[in-house]
Amino acid sequence: MIRHVRLAWPEVGEEELAEIAAVLETGQLTMGPKVRELEELLAAAAGTTHAAAVSSGTAALHVAVLALGIGEGDEVLVPAYTFPATANVVALVGAKPVLVDVDSVTMNIDPEDAARRVTARTKAVLAVHLFGRPARLEELPDLPVLEDAAGALGASRGGRPCGSLGLVACFSFHPRKIVTTGEGGAVTTDDTLLDERVRSLRHHGWSPSSAYEDMPAPAFNYRISDVLCALGIPQLRRLDELLAERERVAAGYAERLAHLEVVLPTADLGDRHGLQAYVVQVDRRDEVMESLRGQGIGCQIGTYALHRLGAYRGQGSFPGADAAYERALALPLHGRLTDGELDRVAEALDKLVSHH
Repeated sequence: MIRHVRLAWPEVGEEELAEIAAVLETGQLTMGPKVRELEELLAAAAGTTHAAAVSSGTAALHVAVLALGIGEGDEVLVPAYTFPATANVVALVGAKPVLVDVDSVTMNIDPEDAARRVTARTKAVLAVHLFGRPARLEELPDLPVLEDAAGALGASRGGRPCGSLGLVACFSFHPRKIVTTGEGGAVTTDDTLLDERVRSLRHHGWSPSSAYEDMPAPAFNYRISDVLCALGIPQLRRLDELLAERERVAAGYAERLAHLEVVLPTADLGDRHGLQAYVVQVDRRDEVMESLRGQGIGCQIGTYALHRLGAYRGQGSFPGADAAYERALALPLHGRLTDGELDRVAEALDKLVSHH
């Protein structure tokens, strides 16, 4: 029986169990001291003054968009190649997600196309550091930038951590991310007023500055529990170690796949890739993916071309997003991958992809 090479494997074990047990001992399971502890660790990692943890990466995006005052009649620029949640949150507050093409190599938002799509109604740009590759935010039009840093925890651009580059940023702690709380997310910012709004929005609309005595407007329950934060805390403490592990795997792939006609993930000079996923680009992607899966190798498409989904059709053509969507393939990436498994993936690809 050939062993399955898993696509992802959360880095959780004894330390996480001990943290969760400690929470269970206290009898306080919902939002309490562990949430605050996770927030402090995250703010330090993201290089921001504030971090507010919420129930998912999507919840983080939702409250961030609302905290910026975006709503009915507004437009927000969104990359055409991203997980649908990035656009969904814009639509759900009554604004219009305006799709922007991506660079087919970096797979991140194309600043020139973004500039072309700005109108009098454009209120912000929601820029994604896709798969952990830092986006070129400084080249974007002069608009408030909301960073979708869902996969970019630990990544940095020009020496500055992703999560501190825009006005506000959103993280996800889904199991395929470098740090996981099962489900969960967070919003980071240096703007105290924005942070206050986010904290109010996640907790029914109660106002933190009035010690939660007044509720100026109704809002959501997007809280995250102490139990889940306990799971994420030990991983956040060893974030550098976890990223170094992923870099080891990425280097192993780069060495083994160098002779193939495969576009490997890279970051701009001086940047650090967050390696949320190890996404290569290959011709005949679907065929390659099916064959790898048939050989017990976990793999997956990169993400979605939004203009091909019913919800976002009819906004025109996006050749960069099409190219990325048709060619991107996520290979197994986690700290438990052995050299033998990397060899297996590389040898399988070697038979499927032409050589340089």
